[in-house]
Amino acid sequence: MPPTTHYLKPEQKHYRFSHQIPNVMKVPSGSVISASLEEASDNRIYPRMTSQAFGSIDWSDFGHPLAGPIYIDGAQPGDVLAVKLHKMTLKDWGWSASTPLFSYLKEGVGQTQLKTYAFDQQKSIAYFDKNIKIPLSPFPGIIAVAPDTDEMLSTIPPRENGGNLDDPNITEGTTVYLPVLVEGALFSIGDPHAAQGHGEVSGTAIEAPMDIIFEVSIIKNQKTYLKEVQYETKEHYAVTAFALTLDEAAKKATRFMISYLESEYKMSPQDANILCSIAADLKIAEVVDGNVLVAMHIPKRILSQL
Repeated sequence: MPPTTHYLKPEQKHYRFSHQIPNVMKVPSGSVISASLEEASDNRIYPRMTSQAFGSIDWSDFGHPLAGPIYIDGAQPGDVLAVKLHKMTLKDWGWSASTPLFSYLKEGVGQTQLKTYAFDQQKSIAYFDKNIKIPLSPFPGIIAVAPDTDEMLSTIPPRENGGNLDDPNITEGTTVYLPVLVEGALFSIGDPHAAQGHGEVSGTAIEAPMDIIFEVSIIKNQKTYLKEVQYETKEHYAVTAFALTLDEAAKKATRFMISYLESEYKMSPQDANILCSIAADLKIAEVVDGNVLVAMHIPKRILSQL
């Protein structure tokens, strides 16, 4: 991992998306940045909080606490921002909840319930109860550039600028690609999770504070096919797509993967469509944030043969 060159202070945060939000830092392309991310409730929730106390929280003006925005010198609309996630270190606790306010199922989930966890860092697990052990796999739920709007947008739904992706595949070692929409990109990151299933159906992961080290780099005059967030891990390349329904998002993700294969590997749309059908996987990232997010993954062992 390259040495850290910049540090974000905990108070350098914001709660909305807009290009009107002033940057807290200017850095050159290639900078490595360290940040301490607060859990999603922004300290409304605390270890061993009761479900009754949780139920009395006012969420009416909620926004995720996000580190940033960071201005990257030289970034212009049409460029791509590459964000390499180098290291993620969880703090010692987290929380999850079941409530009709957040859940995919608005009915039939019973009374509101909060769970808090003390992590066993050595074993990398959280105890759901005395018998069920949940492996910890930390990742940032929100990775975003600023949208090209004066409006102060909610941080809850994913959009063209990224945002609340809640994709559990975006873990340590992943490189995330975002379309730059405004000068300087104005990058933000937050909503750290200790573990999450695909879908995030209760509306929460294991929400947990986390330290993170990441690297930001500008890509010029490439990836012109990239309209929404894409990412790659050691094992696969992935496109993502947001929409109001799973059907719309799945179709968009398929189109984005076909465009990627056409652009990067000079495949015909027909061959790309067939390859997607026999070698790529559609994955639901989340279904609870207004816009849903679907990803499509294709293994790099397949891509290496093209």
